[in-house]
Amino acid sequence: MRADTHPPDMRPDYTFDFDPRQYGRDDHAIWRFLCERQKPLLKDRACKEYLKALEDLSIVTEGGIPDFRRISDLLEKMTNWRLVVVPGLIPGRMFLEHLSRRRFPVTWWIRGREQTDYLKEPDVFHDLFGHVPLLSNPVFADYLQQFGLGAMKAAALRAGKYIERLYWFTVEFGLINTQEGLRIYGSGIVSSATESVYALESKKPNRIGFDLLRMMRTRYKYDDLQPTYFVIDSFEQLFEETRPDFTDYYAKIRDLPEIGEQETVPGDRMITGDAM
Repeated sequence: MRADTHPPDMRPDYTFDFDPRQYGRDDHAIWRFLCERQKPLLKDRACKEYLKALEDLSIVTEGGIPDFRRISDLLEKMTNWRLVVVPGLIPGRMFLEHLSRRRFPVTWWIRGREQTDYLKEPDVFHDLFGHVPLLSNPVFADYLQQFGLGAMKAAALRAGKYIERLYWFTVEFGLINTQEGLRIYGSGIVSSATESVYALESKKPNRIGFDLLRMMRTRYKYDDLQPTYFVIDSFEQLFEETRPDFTDYYAKIRDLPEIGEQETVPGDRMITGDAM
């Protein structure tokens, strides 16, 4: 079911009721292909928290495209999150409001066979396979709600681009340092066959230790493999270091130059693929 298929009537919050039985045989076949390709790649590349979450929510990879409502019911019992169906990318303010209420927006359309390696915007595989499993992890689930609340305040302070970068470099393209070495947790990586390998094994990108202010000053590429990744030590670190009020941070970095996509600066803690 393609993005140009018109969804049913939407509510003011951009959600709508959608029956997964509307997916066709080819839609489910594409889903199975993507899952069967991705799961072996992630075995020794994704962090243990993601792999456990994928196991706990095994419905995500059982057969074809899963029923969103069943996943919602499971998540609600685990971490009090629910899924809401949206037509695609929605206005940032509404997206953040959903996160602040522990509601994760999932788009309904699935890529075509000619798009299995690259998408211009997220589809249901990116959302359900990439984002949703970690919502069953209590610490990450709390971080995402905390992000939504903080980002709404950032928008009011006209600091949206800074908080957007935090989301990009953590939720979408984050790496984590473990005893076994660097691992993936960002949804944009775990849902991409190419980037799952590139993020950990290529010598091209920078891998920099978590630095909140540095991250919010850093530009990113939205249409190519990432030239820079930021590495956390744990989800607890991510949650704790983003708990303070960011108002003073925004004031400080407004007077500092932005950092290019692959630029390095003094103070960067460069991280290799080996465990630290």
